[in-house]
Amino acid sequence: MSSTKNTVTPMMAQYLEIKADHPDALLFYRMGDFYEMFFDDGVAAAEALDIALTKRGKHDGEDIPMCGVPHHAAEGYFLTLIRKGFRVAVCEQMESPAEAKKRGYKAVVKREVVRLVTPGTLTEDSLLDARRHNFLAAFHVVRDEGALAWVDISTGAFHVMPCAGAALGPELARLTPREVIVVDGSEISWAEIVSDSGATLTTLGAAAFDSTAGEKRLCSLYNVGSLDAFGGFSRAEVAAMSAVAEYLDITQRGNLPLLRPPVQEGQSAAMQIDAATRKSLELTHVLGGGRQGSLLHCIDRTVTAGGARLLERRLSSPSCSVDVIAKRHDAMVALIDNSRLAEDIREILRGVHDLDRALSRLALDRGGPRDMAAIRNTIGQATDLSEALSGDLPLVLADAAKDLTGHDALLDLLDQALVAEPPLLSRDGGFIAPEYDAKLDEARKLRDEGRSVIAGMQAEYIQTSGVSSLKIKHNNVLGYFIETTATHADKMMAAPLSETFIHRQTTANQVRFTTVDLSEIETRILNAGGRALEIEKRLYSSLKQAIIAQAGPLGALARALSEIDLTTALAHLAVTENWVRPKVDDSRSFDITGGRHPVVEAALQKDGAPFIANDCGLTDAPIWLLTGPNMAGKSTFLRQNALLAILAQMGSFVPAAEAHIGIVSQIFSRVGASDDLARGRSTFMVEMVETAAILNQADDRALVILDEIGRGTATYDGLSIAWATLEHLHDVNRCRALFATHYHEMAALSNKLDGVENATVTVKEWDGDVIFLHEVKRGTADRSYGVQVARLAGLPPMVVERAKVVLEALEKGEREGGASRKAVIDDLPLFAATPAPQTIQAAESEVEEKLKTVLPDELTPKEALALIYELRDLL
Repeated sequence: MSSTKNTVTPMMAQYLEIKADHPDALLFYRMGDFYEMFFDDGVAAAEALDIALTKRGKHDGEDIPMCGVPHHAAEGYFLTLIRKGFRVAVCEQMESPAEAKKRGYKAVVKREVVRLVTPGTLTEDSLLDARRHNFLAAFHVVRDEGALAWVDISTGAFHVMPCAGAALGPELARLTPREVIVVDGSEISWAEIVSDSGATLTTLGAAAFDSTAGEKRLCSLYNVGSLDAFGGFSRAEVAAMSAVAEYLDITQRGNLPLLRPPVQEGQSAAMQIDAATRKSLELTHVLGGGRQGSLLHCIDRTVTAGGARLLERRLSSPSCSVDVIAKRHDAMVALIDNSRLAEDIREILRGVHDLDRALSRLALDRGGPRDMAAIRNTIGQATDLSEALSGDLPLVLADAAKDLTGHDALLDLLDQALVAEPPLLSRDGGFIAPEYDAKLDEARKLRDEGRSVIAGMQAEYIQTSGVSSLKIKHNNVLGYFIETTATHADKMMAAPLSETFIHRQTTANQVRFTTVDLSEIETRILNAGGRALEIEKRLYSSLKQAIIAQAGPLGALARALSEIDLTTALAHLAVTENWVRPKVDDSRSFDITGGRHPVVEAALQKDGAPFIANDCGLTDAPIWLLTGPNMAGKSTFLRQNALLAILAQMGSFVPAAEAHIGIVSQIFSRVGASDDLARGRSTFMVEMVETAAILNQADDRALVILDEIGRGTATYDGLSIAWATLEHLHDVNRCRALFATHYHEMAALSNKLDGVENATVTVKEWDGDVIFLHEVKRGTADRSYGVQVARLAGLPPMVVERAKVVLEALEKGEREGGASRKAVIDDLPLFAATPAPQTIQAAESEVEEKLKTVLPDELTPKEALALIYELRDLL
């Protein structure tokens, strides 16, 4: 009698055993041409991928949920799952079903997890944005000393820096990693910061962060006796780098990517920009997400993926070194002065491939012949580029040009070995060029020209035997055989021909023979296709090793191409957009003549509208107090000056007529209103938190832009906070600042504080309307024009008129003896008791009066249309 409880099949037992080792990942279990997922993984994957959920057998008496995806299309499913917060364990078949059967009739095919797919460990082109880095970061604290390490395994870039816990948020905002590793047990401390950066938080055991063991792990990774050759690393830095190496070993199953030696960075080398400021200035992405409309999108003229990634790094980390900035500007000047050379360089660079990522894929066995062809073609383009860059060059270009050459041996090898347009995958074959390998050529000839080879043997045997009717034929029983008539058989079976022709079969009218050579060629023809593919795979492995052996020089070549691309791209931007070279020095100057906001100007150009340029001088008076109505352009003016400093220090020219900028060590921006309801923070609380961060951190080299501090609370509270904030910036922080406000009372501070000067955005009032001139000049605004702006925004006319009445009463009360606002408001009649404005009544009566005279049946279409326009004007 059989049991009602189902026993676990060998295959399902294998699945459960592998799944137990990867409880936090969806297990993609390879079965033939599909990856299958079972139990909870199947349910979760089916929902996330929007695919059918089926079932396969039973477990403990219940149906086993199952879903699957084709293995050849798995990358697209990986991307969807990663974006939805899943990790994927890829479990492959390590032998064929035929090999498994040799171990027994019921033997299960051996399977192993060969890779963990996580947000920070992606390498495939289809899973990555070619123009952005994909960083994996690790943060750790050792004895109150913190460090942050980060790597992009798709390019091999590996960096580390000291990083206190308080600085982690700004650094993650700069790097925007996809995944951050912390020690198990500390995730509560860092979860909020990591989440704010948009990264996934991953934990590792404490052993992964052990600095002593980690140093040995890193030395083994780079095959060195000591890390001293790469720099003097602290314990915390070694621990963070060790965790990165350990995590890559876990996720890549020991198949480590090509990692460059770690580069140690210092916080003082780059301009510090916190997360709120990056978000406010929309440096690399806009507030709603995406690149469209960001500064990065506006200025990107690069033509290579590597150049685009370098541009984002430079924009995210502007330099604070006058020497470095000057060298970058010098290189741009050389290309601007030689526009023909610049265009030639850009044309050559358009043929360059993503060298870093092709190398990484090959090292991880995720590449193919096209990656090899990309490397070959890129080396060829680099040779052409080197010839174009001959002669005297600025230091930046000269240093890059040195790394463009020295790859001739590898180029010759790949030129000889590869066809012009190889297939994507090595398993497809056909990527090795003819005449590169004699055995491969022979196998291909047998595979492709077997019939002609047999015809040639037939002609040879006819000549040897003297039998003109001899034929070589084929059937499924005998394979290839020689057939002749019985008349000539005796001759072929007699010496000396009998030594060559071996009798196989006699039929009624024919006699069949074979030869040793024919038997051998038959075997070779039948196996030629498989043998050709095996030879190509062997040659592929050999070529891959030759490329990887040159990983160091090729990495230097990739960096050189990116540097040249970025320099020519910025030069092209400067010429086409009429940007100028800024003067950058160690002073505290900040003088801009005719400055423009690059993103706003680009948007206006599309509509054919001009951008109104403005000056900004913070050298004599380091703080400007800016007044003026909403929509007049205060926020644009504030942001554009911060962006000019960033552009200048990243090594770009700037949109201005003239610019002199003393090194800015930090940029802080408190512009725009936002809340954080998930954490119980109102708009005003967010504003105060960000303002507090500025006042506590800004040094005398900082540039601060503040807009409408204190607007989220009562008038006098807000004015008091704004007043005290401005005084603190002037007396304590002693920084350069642009401070926009609606509190006109603060204009009096310019008479009390030597470093404060008043400025305003001008407007013109005409027939009750406000015309925004977008010009910034010295002085103060006489009013806010809030009611007029409300009218432009479309508030109902009755609301606008009522607001005017209230405003006039309040202003009258203040003029005539400073009556309290409460007393003035008490004297105002209620909204409902206020008669409708006469202007509205008149407009309505004119319309009614006009309509009374209209006879619709007598109107022509043209007259009816004219009447509609006339009535619209009356309204």
